[in-house]
Order: sequence, then structure tokens, then C-alpha cells
Amino acid sequence: MKLMSFSRKWLGLLFKLILVVSPLTVQAKVVNFTVTNKISPVFGGESFDQVGKYERIDGFVELAVDPNSDRGRKIIDLDQAQVGKDGLVYFSSKVSVLRPIDQEKGNGTILYEVLNRGRNLSMGLLNLSTGVDLPETLEDAGDGFLMKKGYTLVWSGWQTDLPSNKLGLNLDVISSITGLSREEYVFDKEGKTSVANLSYPAADLDVSKASLTVRQRAEDPRSTAPGLSFKYLSPTQIEITRPAGLDNGAIYEFIYTAKEPVPAGLAFISTADVVSFLRGAKGHDVASPLVNIHNTIALGISQSGRYLRDFIYQGFNDDGTGAKVFDGVMAHIAGSRKSYTNYRFAKAGRFSRQHEDHDVQGDQFPFGYTLVTDPLTGQTDSILEQCLLNATCPKIMQTDTSTEFWQARSALVSTAPDGSKMQEAENVRLYFLTGAPHFSGWNAFSKNNKMCQFPTNPISTSPVMRALTLAMQQWTTEGLTPPDSRYPSIEDGSLVALSDLRLPATGNHAYLPNYNVLKVRNYSELLSIAGQAYPVLVPQLDADGIELGGVKMPRVAAPLGTYWGWNLRDEQYAKGDLCGLLGSFIPFASSKGVIEGDSRLSIVERYGNEQGYVNEVESQAKALIADGFMLPSDMDIVIKRAKEDFVYLN
Repeated sequence: MKLMSFSRKWLGLLFKLILVVSPLTVQAKVVNFTVTNKISPVFGGESFDQVGKYERIDGFVELAVDPNSDRGRKIIDLDQAQVGKDGLVYFSSKVSVLRPIDQEKGNGTILYEVLNRGRNLSMGLLNLSTGVDLPETLEDAGDGFLMKKGYTLVWSGWQTDLPSNKLGLNLDVISSITGLSREEYVFDKEGKTSVANLSYPAADLDVSKASLTVRQRAEDPRSTAPGLSFKYLSPTQIEITRPAGLDNGAIYEFIYTAKEPVPAGLAFISTADVVSFLRGAKGHDVASPLVNIHNTIALGISQSGRYLRDFIYQGFNDDGTGAKVFDGVMAHIAGSRKSYTNYRFAKAGRFSRQHEDHDVQGDQFPFGYTLVTDPLTGQTDSILEQCLLNATCPKIMQTDTSTEFWQARSALVSTAPDGSKMQEAENVRLYFLTGAPHFSGWNAFSKNNKMCQFPTNPISTSPVMRALTLAMQQWTTEGLTPPDSRYPSIEDGSLVALSDLRLPATGNHAYLPNYNVLKVRNYSELLSIAGQAYPVLVPQLDADGIELGGVKMPRVAAPLGTYWGWNLRDEQYAKGDLCGLLGSFIPFASSKGVIEGDSRLSIVERYGNEQGYVNEVESQAKALIADGFMLPSDMDIVIKRAKEDFVYLN
């Protein structure tokens, strides 16, 4: 390992020397920025502490890339894209910037959120807002957390298959390419027929040149059940006639010859160059509208977290001149996956779950940030290999909830495929947000879902994520190290084989959790060939059924029930398979003996009354504050929410 580090060090120095002594060729650049809308002030003129008022600038960024450059050659099918007279490929993206009107009062940091299917989730996660569109009203600002801290927020389009009212990436289609494309649908509702959209237009509307199959579960054989048929409604839409009596959660697979793909991997260059341009880097044709920017942090939530892991893995944190795009990257609820972006007929919105899109591309080795050899494939790699070669690796925080260990195989992020623990680099922190579901808003409450067997998990990770956002800023600007990683490990018994999981007796159900097993897959054929399976490892549970270790929200550390990141599908919806990304909440009995056979203490036995519960929540919150995982200023909202929970459940 010392020899490997020595080699990387000298490779990085050699790369920088080459940049100094040789002229830079145009790899990619922003060629124009047009403001299309300006709201000043935004949020109804609200002023945020010492930072003051904010404004929102919406624009249109035009970009160009040399398809023969080092960066251009990384993009699938870019060599077949249309070029201008100068030999460059042109494309564009919508951009929105939320900045202090007095930019000198900002904190000098761009917080760039990678949009999730065109939606803004950062305001919900960090500002406790409920909106997912670009923020405009005072309600959209939530409690104003990010604005009070002086961040400049940036969103830009990177995904191509979005409605026109979303921030998308505009790419010219490549009309010379046709090929097979595979779609998968789980309707999860009753109906004799269902309409399904195609990601790319069909090249031929002859139904005999396409195939439709159905199966109950991902690992079942595909079949053409009696009564199953389809017809084209348009080149981009089909109507499926469903067999009578089939489960609502059945998996339909449609394979057809598609046309007009786009070089979807340009998403990575778009993100890199928009941020490079806005932070004032050289090499662009126009000047940035921002001043006082000296730091950039990327935040990706779910789909967008997977995208950021892929962005780093494919080497795009280098802006083409050897400079970093992002100083810090926060990949939230991404698990061990990357993304289905830089492919022919890419489908960036697809990702593997145990029941849905189980074998979609984007989840193969490498999984973690440490260089290891995969015993199943023989490959040696890590997420950081490309950026280590030219010293452009950002500081990284990856935060995963319980759901990611079940649906996204998060154990593979920190544990090598042979079961050994991976030693993380100094620039990486891994945090397990214990007992939390994939994503719940701050104001969510547990409720029943007709598809799932158990009530949903309402835990929000907002208090911890707010603290970690500020910790990332201090790490990237001042060098202040954040809290050490807290992630399950085989060594301390907090990570175990599924067969060793200790489930509590709750008196009502016999819980048999499922798992999204990952296998090595050969994608040389459209229907991938499955090989050996990776280990099935999940967080171990305590006597209450709550996972060991990690970072516990105060409501999890002082529980009113058992919080799980998994739920199970119910009757008529592929019963027994994992129920999407929804977690479970199994409440404690109000007093001893109310639920027969429940091994967990009742609420009265634990806390006595509401004040006893609130006191314990406050104690757990203080412990988080002491460890750097919660801000003292968030104590009030945590206590208020705990009181609401107690009333709701009693």
C-alpha cells in the first residue's frame, strides 16, 4: 500500500507538471449564460439574520465539448454526435442560482444540489420545507437554515428525460443509432389495461418485432401468460393488456428496437462545467455572475447521491485543467450503487431494488472508496481511483439509512466482498443513520400504506444532516475534521449475516425480512447473465429491534417503537418482497401486557409519562450535540417534534 501511495503521489505531480509546461486544449467549456428570469428579492423579501435578503436567478447555460478530448472520449456515443464547424459538440442546461443579494455577506460556498428527477430535495432535508420545486415563496424557504448560514445554492439540469417544466439537460439525439432497449414496469394497481411510457422512441411499430413478458418476482422465469398482449399508442407509449387474476405487483418487461439515443454521459461534463464556470474558473467564454466564491460542496440525495459516486468514479471531479470541481461531496442515501447514466439508451432514473428494476445496470463493483480486489470478478478498483491519479479527490461524506443496507447493499461500502473491513482514507467519512427509512420529511407521521404489511417509518434525518452540512463546510474551508465515521462493522458485531439477525417478539407478526441480493452480472447481452452472489450483511438489532451502532436520531435513541428501514409487500402486491423504499414502524404497547407476547418494554415502563419521554429525548439530543452530530440550535425543534409524536401515538 505504501508503494501504491508513492506511485499516485508522483503521478499527480507529473500530471500537474504537464499542465504547466504544455498549452491546454479545449476539453469543454461554458460558451454562454443567459438570464431568463430574476426574482429579487425572493421569499417575499424576507431577511435572513446577518446575511439579509436573497434573490433567485434562472438561466440557460450553453456548453461545448471536444469529443476527441480526454473528457470527451469518456462519454458513450459522443464520437457519433453532431459537431459544429469548430469540431465541438454543443449542448445546454437550465440553471437556477439562489444567492444573497449582498454577495459579500454570503459564506463563500456554493452548495450545489444534484437534482433528483428534476426535484429539489435539499430544502426539505435541510430547511424542513415541504416543496420540491425551485424555492420562491416564504413557505418554500422552510425555517431558512441554509439562507441564515449564507450559502449560495445552485441547481442545474443533468437528466434528459424530464418534463419541460423541470431543470433538464438538452442534448441532440443521435439519429444514426438504433438498438434494443429494455423497459420494466410494476403497476401496483388493479386494471385490465395499463399505459406505459418508453424511454426512447420505437424504431418500428410492428408489434411482432418487440416482446412482452411477465413474472411474479425478479428471479422468476419470464413468461407470456395467457391474455398478455400490448399495442403501440405512439412511438413512445404502449398499452399493456394484463392477464386476468395476476398479482398487482407483477413485473412486466418490454424489449423493443429503440432509436434516437443521446450521449447521456454529458450529464457529468454539464455538472462539472456549470460549477467550474460559476466558481470563476478559467477557460470559459463568459464570466460568472457570482463573486466571493471560494468553496464548492455537492449534495446528492438518493438518485443524485448515486450520480455523485459515479461522477467521482468516472473522473469528472477534474474540470479538464486539473482543478477540482467540488471541494466536498455529500452522497446521501446512495448505498453501494452508482448510476445508469453514461450508457447507450441510458435510463438515469432506474436503480436496483429487490422487486423493482432488480438487475438494472449501475450497481456493480467497485462499491467503496478503498482500493480492494473483488474475489468474485478478480477486479481491483475503488470509487476514488481516477481522482487519485491527479489529486482531484474531494472530501467525502456518505450517509446511509437502514433502508440502504437492505435495498442498496450498503455493507459493501465499508466491507470488502471477502468480509474484511476496509480502512477508509482521511478524506472519507461514512455515517449510518440508524433506524431511519430512505427519506421522510420532517413533518411525516407513521401511516398505513395499502401495498405494505406494516405502518411506515416517519423518522427524518434532518437534524444530523444539518450538522454534517456545516461540518463539511468547515472541513473544506478550515480543515476542521468532522466526527469519525460511524458505520456497521463485522468486527464489533454490528454487521451480521441475515441468518444471524436477532428479531424481537412483537406479539402481532412473525417478521421475515427480505433482502436485495446482488450478483455479479454480465451485461454484454440485453438480458444480463447472473453470476455469483455477494455476501448478505445487515445491521444487527438490539432487544427493541433497533439497529446497533451508527448515529441515532433522538427519536430513535429514545424510541416509541421499533424503527426499521425495510417493509414488506402485502397481499395482491407480490407479498413478502421488500415494499419499495418504505421502512416500518412497530409501536410499543402503551402499558405492560397490552400486546400479548411482546418482548419489548411498554412506553409506561420506559418513560412513565410524556415528560419522562421528553426528558430522555433531550438527553439523547445532548449526546448527539456533544459528538458533533446535531446543532445546539436544533434542540427546540427536536423537543417539539418529540411531543407531537407522543401525542400522536397516545
